[in-house]
Amino acid sequence: MILKILLVIGVIGVVYFMFIKKKPLKNSSNTKHKKSEEPQVNDMVECCTCGTYTELDEAILSNNKYYCCQECVDKA
Repeated sequence: MILKILLVIGVIGVVYFMFIKKKPLKNSSNTKHKKSEEPQVNDMVECCTCGTYTELDEAILSNNKYYCCQECVDKA
């Protein structure tokens, strides 16, 4: 009899922890803002002249604007 009661309590506990109890959310709003302020190496940026998207490590930064090639920098 006691074994049945412990088994039922165990099943209820498992169901509670798997489906009902919600895990605490990490403070993702702070980490998202920090990540969006600092561009990552593999982020894509748009060329200000022609509109082509280029990876950040391959883009040319001139006057706080990103360009895909030296030709676009000369046009601007």
